[in-house]
Amino acid sequence: MEITKVTLKDLPEIVRIENLGFTPEEAGTKEQYQDRIEKLQDTFLVARIDEQIAGFVVGPAVKEKFVEDWMYENTPKNLPTGGNQIIFTIAVDPKFRGHSIGSKLLKAMEDNAKKAQRESISLTSLEKNLPFYLKNGFKNLGVADSEHAGETWYNLVKVVD
Repeated sequence: MEITKVTLKDLPEIVRIENLGFTPEEAGTKEQYQDRIEKLQDTFLVARIDEQIAGFVVGPAVKEKFVEDWMYENTPKNLPTGGNQIIFTIAVDPKFRGHSIGSKLLKAMEDNAKKAQRESISLTSLEKNLPFYLKNGFKNLGVADSEHAGETWYNLVKVVD
């Protein structure tokens, strides 16, 4: 497996994997992902196995400490250095699950965050996914101030050190 930066030709597979892992209300659209590919080149990573996309992780590097709902609709541009790494989405193709790809993507994002001198990595998660993030060193800071998809989300943060 190799982890690389996303390219625009990855868009169809990114959208396919997104739709396999999220409800229609939760999932990002093709247009949102095209915007993210264009704006978040340095913080949009793709895991490839035999040239197939197995999973991806994406989010902006911003001043805000937590994910805010407006960010999903209006992708912020990355800060060159400093700030906080936000994760909008981490998704693994179901046929590749169970091989630590998600954990490896989180580690690659953390390595990028260290190099760019980010303070923290944060994301929101549904309750059912909390064990995965806790296992990967994130702390649950409780219910997020989010109305995304009408669900209850939790703020998770990991300090970059």
